[in-house]
Amino acid sequence: MTHPAPTAPSSPAAPPEAVGPLIRCLTVLRELSAGGGRQAVGDLVRVTGLARSTVDRVLSTLARLGYVRVEGRDAVLAPRLLELGNAYLAASGLPDRLGPLADRLADELDESVSLAVPDGDGVRFVHQATRRRAMSLAFRIGDLLPAERGAPGALFADAWDASDWARWRARRAADPTDAGFPAVPPRPHDEAESGFPSPATSSPATSSPAASSPAAASTVVFEERVDAARAAGWSLDDQLIEPGLVAVAMPVRDPAGRVVCAVSVVSHTSRLSAAELPGAVLPRLRDTVTAMELALTAPQEPPTSAASPTASTGGLSSHASWMRASKQELGPEFVESMARGLLTLTAFGAGRAALPLTAVAEATGLARATARRALITLEHLGYLASDGKLFRLTPKVLELGFAHLSGLTLPAIAQPHLAALVERVHDSASLAVLSGDDIQYVARVPTVRIMGVNITLGTRFPAYATSMGRALLAGLPPAEVSARLSLTDLRPFTRHTVTDPEALLALLQQVRTDGYALVDEELEEGLRSLAVPVHDRTGEVVAAVNVSTHAGRTTPAGTRDAILPALRETATAIEADLAVAGRYVRIPVL
Repeated sequence: MTHPAPTAPSSPAAPPEAVGPLIRCLTVLRELSAGGGRQAVGDLVRVTGLARSTVDRVLSTLARLGYVRVEGRDAVLAPRLLELGNAYLAASGLPDRLGPLADRLADELDESVSLAVPDGDGVRFVHQATRRRAMSLAFRIGDLLPAERGAPGALFADAWDASDWARWRARRAADPTDAGFPAVPPRPHDEAESGFPSPATSSPATSSPAASSPAAASTVVFEERVDAARAAGWSLDDQLIEPGLVAVAMPVRDPAGRVVCAVSVVSHTSRLSAAELPGAVLPRLRDTVTAMELALTAPQEPPTSAASPTASTGGLSSHASWMRASKQELGPEFVESMARGLLTLTAFGAGRAALPLTAVAEATGLARATARRALITLEHLGYLASDGKLFRLTPKVLELGFAHLSGLTLPAIAQPHLAALVERVHDSASLAVLSGDDIQYVARVPTVRIMGVNITLGTRFPAYATSMGRALLAGLPPAEVSARLSLTDLRPFTRHTVTDPEALLALLQQVRTDGYALVDEELEEGLRSLAVPVHDRTGEVVAAVNVSTHAGRTTPAGTRDAILPALRETATAIEADLAVAGRYVRIPVL
């Protein structure tokens, strides 16, 4: 059996033990995710059918959790929401165990490779290794496709029973153009009417005696593909998603012989036709599947303390204190049952794929009765599955904003934090990355002053003469820094610019020790800036954030004392978002 389809036309009534506020909270999160991660609060009220006061309380609670931001009249998904999807991905073990093998296959074939899992009558991506081409795969982790529109779906449907097929037919009848699947192009009306035959299967499907109606034709085409995939051991997608896109997929089985995911090689007809693709990729694809199935036999590493759902708040007692403090501060605008229900999802993770009620209660610090009601609610909504004793997260958790948020860039993650910093210090703030021997501005929030610093995105300055450049250079190995400086034209910009290589190396060592860089009138007379590094989840310096001010306002020490605490808090907040967002996706710096 599979889980109820996310696009099913109707849902059963909630059980009496279900937590109503949690249901309403997840309704808001789903609609906000479906709206591209940003919606006006008024629109959320309209599409959810909830009272404005209810939506406000939901958003206030989610904002306290760090899952959304409220910007004026809009609600915006925040990167920390990704920790819910991360919990599923870590618990499944698929990206951690099989992702590197998929990446290697993509390198060998120079084609995009995907890992996907069944989700109801759909297929959801859990890993992507894409190639940078003009014509390349654009799906994201968490995107959901109809089972019939792709190679993996025919593999997964082989395990469907009669109720699964009935659910699929009901969904097809209710949504013939696939409007409920925003990740794929809408099915053209003529295809929806004719049973959507693909270029490779149109002739036999449309000539079948059983195909006496669009719905029957639809079923015949897909059933024939399922039968063909079963016989061959692999499945072909001949432009089922959109013209030009072709793919071959194979199932990956766990030690018990159950299909846990499918690995797909995706190409374009400009490189390989549907007839050519299997011969070109199947030998290496089969080898990769064998390696993946071997990887699934290895015992999964036990969870570390860092993976604990309460590690970020210092343990169960700190979490309970935070919950009480949030309630005291926000009053009725903080709904504890919502927060506790979402916390339940984070109890799962690496080494914690299947948990009994007692373990969930212990991991979250919730009372057993509270945890039970949350689990019942989440199972009813399809985010958990249970065999009566153990609970598991389902891929549906990824519908909660993962696809949208997994596409965030470093500047997009940093921008709201820079805006908050400017509100505090009333000076312009920027984020820059190292680009050769220069820094390049990738995010910036200016302030309004008569005398201000006018810098635009994309502006480049020599790294050695700027505070962000020195913060970035200090994050490199000393030998690399020495080599860079020996090849750099160290010219003065003002009478204060440090151009002596040995003096610069000493300054960079001081930056490493202090954790910040202050540059006073070295790039431009009257300009002072203070910068700190920004680290990714591995500890590598990937960017720097700074505040620029006029040197005439106060002394360098006064600037440091006034700005450095807020600047460090901003860098820490950006790093926290990067740690969550970068767990399973690469964060582009531009």
